[in-house]
Amino acid sequence: MSMILFACVVRVRDGLPLSASTDFYHTQEFLEIRRRLKTLALRLAQYPGRGSAQGRDFSIHFSSSGDVACMAICSHRCPAAMAFCFLETLWWEFTASYDATCVGLASRPYAFLEFDSVIQKVKWHFNYVSLTQIGSSLEKIQEELDVQPPAALTLEDTDVANGVMNGHTRMHLEPAPSFRMEPVTALGVLSLVLNIMCAALNLIRGIHLAEHSGQVAHEEIGNILAFLIPFIACIFQPRQDDEGGADAAVHLPGQRVPAWAEEPLADPLPHRSGFSVFTPDTDEAASGEAV
Repeated sequence: MSMILFACVVRVRDGLPLSASTDFYHTQEFLEIRRRLKTLALRLAQYPGRGSAQGRDFSIHFSSSGDVACMAICSHRCPAAMAFCFLETLWWEFTASYDATCVGLASRPYAFLEFDSVIQKVKWHFNYVSLTQIGSSLEKIQEELDVQPPAALTLEDTDVANGVMNGHTRMHLEPAPSFRMEPVTALGVLSLVLNIMCAALNLIRGIHLAEHSGQVAHEEIGNILAFLIPFIACIFQPRQDDEGGADAAVHLPGQRVPAWAEEPLADPLPHRSGFSVFTPDTDEAASGEAV
């Protein structure tokens, strides 16, 4: 069995995975250690440098520098010096391929998935190369570990990160405020009915005038607007607040009669609907022909 089972590259400030190796292990224990690794990635900013979380069958090792961190899942037989030597090599390979600007602008997980081929190559090299071939690198890493040991974590510590316990977010439940709709009062119903009646009346008058706008003077357009504008106002009239015992007043829309309409007019022209249309004397002949 290989000693280095899984490796990934993450961004330190938010734990965003940038690239990862392909999984070939699907046992329950391995999936559980994968979940703990993802949780630990969210708090790497608290552990700059190197660190390890030891388990019974697997271990998690990580090494970070700048805003890039490399993490690995290794078997319990893998020496710590070998794991950190692998992570060091992986870090150099990644930073040589992608600069800090690319890492900072990454907005989606596994934005550098093509780096998987490099991870697989480096992982295979450390799994199947003899220790004598990398002896000098292991000695150097071991000396660094003796001078500055990695942060020692437990797998239980990886479950507590950013308010997460055992993979579930702690939720603070509070009773939701209850809202009840108040029944409509009789005054509110009356106001609504009167507004509908006024709106319908203004609409009917405006339509009648619009149908015969070609038979009257241009001033008649003002009359049409005088009926249509109150109709729109009745529709969008806000409901008055009747709380506290205040009486809601209903105002019927009024229309201003043009000055020329008050003067004596010529013979009215009867309309088949019963609504009479008047025209000035000057337009009598033309109006009679039109009708």
